[in-house]
Amino acid sequence: MPLDPCPPVEAMQVLEVSLDRSSATSAPGYGSVLATTSLGPPVLQRWCVWLEPADHQPPDRWEQRWTLALESALSVWEEVLPITRVKSPAQAHIQIFQQRPPRRRIGSKWRASNGRSRLQVVEVQRRGQWRLEPHVDVLVSPELRASGIEATAVHELGHAFGIWGHSPQPDDVMAVHQNQTPVLNLSERDQVTLNWLYQKETNFGQLIQTSPK
Repeated sequence: MPLDPCPPVEAMQVLEVSLDRSSATSAPGYGSVLATTSLGPPVLQRWCVWLEPADHQPPDRWEQRWTLALESALSVWEEVLPITRVKSPAQAHIQIFQQRPPRRRIGSKWRASNGRSRLQVVEVQRRGQWRLEPHVDVLVSPELRASGIEATAVHELGHAFGIWGHSPQPDDVMAVHQNQTPVLNLSERDQVTLNWLYQKETNFGQLIQTSPK
């Protein structure tokens, strides 16, 4: 029997590692505007993803709408990345929550958003072995139309899967401001950027030779 690709976390230590603008001056797609870490881009060769279940059983119509939109968004990324769905948050690199993000203060104003991704760099122990991993919480508001939920989820999952930055082109899923019609599928530019990102060297997913203190 093959090993579970998403064993639960046995211990975790959060590192103080920040995202900073990449030093790349030229890159395919919009790779040159992406942020990265001093340990390399926070990407993995296989992602374990947990989707928050509905509060009600059976789920009400609003929970069903949110879940279906998130399933569709995940299927977009499953076409280009190895993703395993998990039933427990303890197994996941990415946890997706049905929640409107709290407002953020930017300068003198408070800004509301429909989705947000929050990255932590962690050292985790799984099956007795320590590795460096990204841990991402994704918040997607249920207070949107179905297409808006899906477009928000596709965009925020792009961040979670390592695209920490935005495209200047409105027809990309990672655009800061999309066209009036929600963008639900990766553009060629999105895919070129993703491929470039995953070919870069990184310490994420690698074994740590000595256990953290």
